[in-house]
Amino acid sequence: MIYYDDVFMKHRPPSYHPENPRRLEIIKKALEEKGLWKDVVKPIKAEISDTTVVHDREYVEFVVESCRRESFIDSDTYVCKDSLESALVAFGCSIQCVENAVRSRDMHLALVRPPGHHAGRRGKAFNAPSLGFCLFNNVAGAVSRAKEFFDEILVIDFDVHHGNGTQEIFWNDKSVIHIDFHEYGIYPGSGSIYETDGSKINIALPHYCRDDDYIHAWIEIVEPTIERIDPEVVIVSAGFDAFKDDGLATMELTEKFYSFAGGKLSDFSVVAVLEGGYSVGLERGLPAFIEGYMKGYFVEDVNPGPRVVEIVESLKRILRIEPFS
Repeated sequence: MIYYDDVFMKHRPPSYHPENPRRLEIIKKALEEKGLWKDVVKPIKAEISDTTVVHDREYVEFVVESCRRESFIDSDTYVCKDSLESALVAFGCSIQCVENAVRSRDMHLALVRPPGHHAGRRGKAFNAPSLGFCLFNNVAGAVSRAKEFFDEILVIDFDVHHGNGTQEIFWNDKSVIHIDFHEYGIYPGSGSIYETDGSKINIALPHYCRDDDYIHAWIEIVEPTIERIDPEVVIVSAGFDAFKDDGLATMELTEKFYSFAGGKLSDFSVVAVLEGGYSVGLERGLPAFIEGYMKGYFVEDVNPGPRVVEIVESLKRILRIEPFS
């Protein structure tokens, strides 16, 4: 099921910015061409007070006031007069997806803007230089709702940038298992494999990784975690900016990884909340993820690079040293 509303197009930058309404135009066109733009559900708008479940009231008030002023709130992140409405519908949509996922095993895809995984409890998280285009943490809202249904929650973030906001909000909450694939050494600068409370797993990968590198890390790290938790619902921070030539990073993923990821999650109800992806990643990566979930996808002969094998083995040792409680 796809959750979408034209309200997400109203969050507009004053001049060129990579996070802009055209992102959703790219997605809609790509899904229409593949016959996937169907079963579209109108999202529910959250109340401002709902966001204080994951954000401090002072930060929420800062966002509200900033939207009234229509200004950049930091070097990366803009707001306009309609940004608050877009952000509240995005936050409400993510919660709505969880509620429906509990009742219906399916992929519940929240095509929302603005994105959210860099927004921490007080805004900037883990000393990040900015909010990274984000206002409210939509996935954190989804997680908080899911905690009302389940004892343990699994979050998988494969956006190319570290989901520092989500990690910070649930730091030391070991009921939230947060697995984060990201290109290490780019924005926001956090997410080392050693940065863990035992339930936050950072798959910090080197530049120029390809499909087999990500697939190897998934098989070695994600699959055992899924087997242990046996979740009914998996929440995904679904960014597609690790796709080759998407524009903001150096990773070189193709449809292969996203189809694989979708296929690996097809036994579960999935809440997939849109994060990054700015061009070809949205056009090709996102449809591949949906089709992998719908049809399945099998991979054999995985050949990761030696540096990735080394990182994954180090991470496996770290997780044995700091086991889940």
